[in-house]
Amino acid sequence: MSAFFNVSHSDSDSFARAGTLSFHKKDRLLSIETPVFMPVGTAATVKGIWHSHLEEIGYQLILGNTYHLYLRPGVEIVRELNGLGNFQSWNGALLTDSGGYQVYSLADRVRFREEGVEFASHIDGSRHLFTPESVLNLQVDYGSDIMMVLDDCPPADADETRLEQALARTHRWARSAIRHYEDLVSTGRINPEQQRIFGIVQGGISLTHREASLNEIQSHNFAGIAIGGLSVGEVRELMYNTLQYLGPRLDPARPRYLMGVGAIPDILEAVRNGVDMFDCVLPTRNARNAQLITHAGPLRIRNRQYANDPGPVDPQCECQVCKRYSRAYLRHLFQAGEMLGPMLATYHNLHFYKKFMADLRAAIISDRFAQFYSFWKKIQF
Repeated sequence: MSAFFNVSHSDSDSFARAGTLSFHKKDRLLSIETPVFMPVGTAATVKGIWHSHLEEIGYQLILGNTYHLYLRPGVEIVRELNGLGNFQSWNGALLTDSGGYQVYSLADRVRFREEGVEFASHIDGSRHLFTPESVLNLQVDYGSDIMMVLDDCPPADADETRLEQALARTHRWARSAIRHYEDLVSTGRINPEQQRIFGIVQGGISLTHREASLNEIQSHNFAGIAIGGLSVGEVRELMYNTLQYLGPRLDPARPRYLMGVGAIPDILEAVRNGVDMFDCVLPTRNARNAQLITHAGPLRIRNRQYANDPGPVDPQCECQVCKRYSRAYLRHLFQAGEMLGPMLATYHNLHFYKKFMADLRAAIISDRFAQFYSFWKKIQF
């Protein structure tokens, strides 16, 4: 293991493991326990919650998105204000995506070129070229602790030709990115103890392509290995089959990050197959749409049955929302269109996720992961 990532305990009956990610910040060493869930802060904010509340819950690592931040506010402003963490007043660690997911989500605005991918801005239609080198430069300027390479994320229904094109681009761009990263390290622009780069494995649900991609990405000196291109429309069983295939083939010395996946059953399956890191908009997006996550499954707070319910959202939850507010009050806030409703729901959902991941880690350490897995898989999420 490295100074960046260490495994403290591995489950004897699966590939689940508990570890620690270490980030050397300017004034301190930041240690983050894995498995870890990372809230998504696409545009330099996790929607619906103060940063101080994220810290209160216990989060130390969140995401930003290179594509969106490049368009607004723009890298010049972030650079002038001494990096993304300073700009958004976030004291923890930051992981930034490369824009590769937007190849999938903004497919109608994308044009592939030999050197990269050209986007038509969703804001004003202006065209912008992202290359493996340019997206890395952006993330360096953002001050990202973990930087992702540019990749080509194909949709779930991609045919063989599209998959092969995506793999060729992803691998070509990964090689360009790691060369550029090493050049930046050698010239002193990057401190490799403060800014690290992850490679991304693609290949859809084709096990042959997945293995080829994993072998290619793991052959390079990336600090971590990300699994991209899942939860993009494929049925759940095929995602699980892919994770099960990759599990025993993943490098044990590096952290593994499953990108954009955050449903509780999916986290359980991924951890069982050796994944350490997760991000997803699910808990915050669901909160804004009046769905709260509980030990009994999702709770749709707008339902009439909660109109005069004096109980907490989740009787087993100890978050500030459940300690203070009733289901009846939260339902009223949503029915009245009050912004406090989504804010309270967001706090609760993110607290639930933080506690779930802490309990999952404790189960691994105490050799109870199988029981933990069985208990939560029975709940309908």
